[in-house]
Amino acid sequence: MTDTHSGRTGPPSGHELDAPPWSRVEGTLISTAQAVRAVYDHAFKDLGISLVEATILANLAVSGALTQVDLARELRTGKARIGVYIDHLEARGFVVRNADPADRRVWRVALTDTGRMTWEQSVEVDRRVRSSLREGTTAADRAVLDAVLLQIERNARQILGR
Repeated sequence: MTDTHSGRTGPPSGHELDAPPWSRVEGTLISTAQAVRAVYDHAFKDLGISLVEATILANLAVSGALTQVDLARELRTGKARIGVYIDHLEARGFVVRNADPADRRVWRVALTDTGRMTWEQSVEVDRRVRSSLREGTTAADRAVLDAVLLQIERNARQILGR
């Protein structure tokens, strides 16, 4: 579309796509995600874990022992990256790696008693953080936000062919 006032092609001036990057929806989405992650990392610090590590513990608590490949898929990260997280969790006694009985080349990761106790504590921390983050919003606000974010995620995955 050509703007009759400026002669330029594209959205009309004043359109949200013309806004500077820091004031676009996508910029707000990214900065909000970074802030939320920082809040979770700070909240989990007393437990000796990060948000990603808490997510790994939660996956293991709910699903039981998983392969590193399964964990990487669940967290939407690479196998090498998940290996680094598992190394850190294992060094602190939260998880243990065991050879898969069906395929000795595959490692299954399982919670230790310490890991399970830490996961249980992380559930309460998560509950408090979510409550604080949601202050001033209604269930209806969150439902609309969830629907919009899911659509943006679907669009992003379609762009990436996933």
